Amino acid sequence: MLFHPPKNPVELKIRHLNDAQKQRREDLMEATQGKAALKQFKKVMAKKAKQALKAKTKNKKKHTDDKAQVFVLDFDGDIKATAVKHLREEISTLISTANKGDEVIVRLESGGGLVHGYGLAAAQLVRLKDAGLKLTVCVDKVAASGGYMMACVADKVIAAPFAIIGSIGVVSQLPNFHKWLKNHDVDYEMFTAGDYKRTVTVFGENDAEDRAKYQEELEQTHELFKHFVNTYRPALDVTKVATGEHWYGEDALKLNLIDSLQTSDSYILERMEDNEVYALYSRQKPTLAEKLGLAQAAEATLSMAVDKLPDALARFDLNSRLNILK
Repeated sequence: MLFHPPKNPVELKIRHLNDAQKQRREDLMEATQGKAALKQFKKVMAKKAKQALKAKTKNKKKHTDDKAQVFVLDFDGDIKATAVKHLREEISTLISTANKGDEVIVRLESGGGLVHGYGLAAAQLVRLKDAGLKLTVCVDKVAASGGYMMACVADKVIAAPFAIIGSIGVVSQLPNFHKWLKNHDVDYEMFTAGDYKRTVTVFGENDAEDRAKYQEELEQTHELFKHFVNTYRPALDVTKVATGEHWYGEDALKLNLIDSLQTSDSYILERMEDNEVYALYSRQKPTLAEKLGLAQAAEATLSMAVDKLPDALARFDLNSRLNILK
């Protein structure tokens, strides 16, 4: 059977942040001080670059290794952690290209979501450390629940002063329509093989045993969450912080949930002073139909039709049973 590549594969774009910052600085200088000042500035910078290169060549034996490179990734998480689809591609590229000792900065924003989704996302970050790369996670707004599960993997966690951190807990909630169905003389039948194939349900009658088993499953997930955090941040008092609560940056620092207070912009600028910094951006390459806008129009039409279907409750039954880190 011949292999057929996907119609819209993931495409990766690289941006050299040092060059981008240099260009913005020169544009601003020209606008505020004029072309003459910009020309003089370029001469000074060229002279400094030449001196730096000369010094490096003169002390070649002391500089047997090139400077560590820095790579920046972005993870903007939703409840399903769908951004892991691109994150895994970016990480695989870095592992096959970067050198040991290079640093990867992940700008992370997520309030958490499904256990299996964020478990996979955190495992992707572990791959970077296993490959000998330094991992820094920067949080400007929120890294809670599954988001913190990802962040805790890092060698260093940096957060803005009012970023939301923590929420090490698990939550699951679902409605129950049993009484409504009974009042309308509607029978609901469910068939399973295995004592605990199904515990609580949306449509059936839940008893104390069902609820107890479901609570036990939640507690097991919470224990796994705590163990994972403790593995990667052993100095953290997990018992104290694994209450489901969240904290803002300064309090999170006191609790050792993070390592320092700083915005991602500030940290990246610091790294650019002595290192070459590259940002990686990946996306699903659009098909021809998507480029023409036909796919979006068809999706909107289909969505309107689905909203009117009477089986919405049946679909909700599955989704509502998935445990959510919170």
